[in-house]
Amino acid sequence: MPTLWIRSARVIDPASKRNGVDDLFVVHGKFVPSLSAAAKKEAQVIDAKGLVACPGLVDIHVHFREPGQTHKETIGTGARAAAAGGFTTVVCMPNTAPVADNAGTIQFINDAARRDAVVKVLPTGCITVGMKGAALAPFGSLKRAGVVALTDDGECVQSNEIMRRACEYAKMFGLPIMDHCQDAALTQGSVMNEGTISTRLGLRGWPHAAEDIIVARNVILSEYTGAHIHMQHISSRYSVGIIRRAKTRGVKITAEATPHHLALTEDALGTYDTNFKMNPPLRTEADRRALIAGLRDGTLDCISTDHAPHTDYEKDKEFDYAPNGILGLETSLAVSLDVLVRRSKFQLSQVIDLMTRQPSRILGLPAGTLATGAAADVCLFDPNESWIYDAKAGFSKSSNSPWHGAKLTGRVKTTIVDGRVVFADGKIVA
Repeated sequence: MPTLWIRSARVIDPASKRNGVDDLFVVHGKFVPSLSAAAKKEAQVIDAKGLVACPGLVDIHVHFREPGQTHKETIGTGARAAAAGGFTTVVCMPNTAPVADNAGTIQFINDAARRDAVVKVLPTGCITVGMKGAALAPFGSLKRAGVVALTDDGECVQSNEIMRRACEYAKMFGLPIMDHCQDAALTQGSVMNEGTISTRLGLRGWPHAAEDIIVARNVILSEYTGAHIHMQHISSRYSVGIIRRAKTRGVKITAEATPHHLALTEDALGTYDTNFKMNPPLRTEADRRALIAGLRDGTLDCISTDHAPHTDYEKDKEFDYAPNGILGLETSLAVSLDVLVRRSKFQLSQVIDLMTRQPSRILGLPAGTLATGAAADVCLFDPNESWIYDAKAGFSKSSNSPWHGAKLTGRVKTTIVDGRVVFADGKIVA
């Protein structure tokens, strides 16, 4: 493992409150405060002048599809897409085939990650057996197998009684619950946000109330049981308001927003392009602005991609029948910088915080910092470089992105995991 000397970067680390031009030093995969003159002569030098050096990005919501759906993505290809996007730690969802509701499947995922992944891939386990919402999965054995959270993402536990018991048992085992907030009875056959545009397009509308009701339910159950519930991919301004009020009471909840819900609205669906079809759906401009305000004031805690690969032939269907979901890992940083820094006047350090320290804090992960002694996970990026995103030439096995062919600004140049360069100059090098 080489000694690294990252020289003359603009170092931004919200966790240790660093923000200025500086050098970073790595020995045996850990950050150290300095190198001796002899060590500097032997070190691998990375000239980072003009680049930002921040902690490796952390995404607590990705779908890597393995086992069982490897025609869409594998842990290996998903990890390479993550590295290309500057991510060094990702948390994968359990809606695989079979679903990750037992220790054996978690072991399979961990083995595949150790064998194939160039970044750190951490598993979650199901809340319920088969993700069917009827009986709790074995939380204790899932924790022993290495899950970092529990979720039925892709589904939502509809029974309040089952969710209450899940909260109680998850708290016993010290595991957060991550919830995909959707009242299924209100969304049968729904494919886009309910409103005038859905009426004009002749597509069945998806009311924001379907999200708001479950968010409110989760606030009540978190307050009642003391369990930590994390709300995934919030899209509704009413949900933002519910979460904001709950946090003033100290309720143990957290929440995330995705780059696509920050950047896009239902207006993008006018051409029936299924690469803009997702769950929850793109909503109104008022919703989009509320998400940004929620990130600004801390109501929403972090940015996650909900990276959801699908093949071209799956997406190439009538809008009603195409699956929900888009790619996100390779475009997340650039899209977030555009929406939040350039258009909404966030500080660059705020956005980095939302993509490093904050997601790590939510799940208690040992990531998201450049502090001495921490694992040397680094993202080096040029915030001003413009580039054209070609989803078909990307590192994911799929190409379902609304940003295919778009000009983006802000490009990852190098990704380092545990002191090893895994991505540089547009190539995986690990």
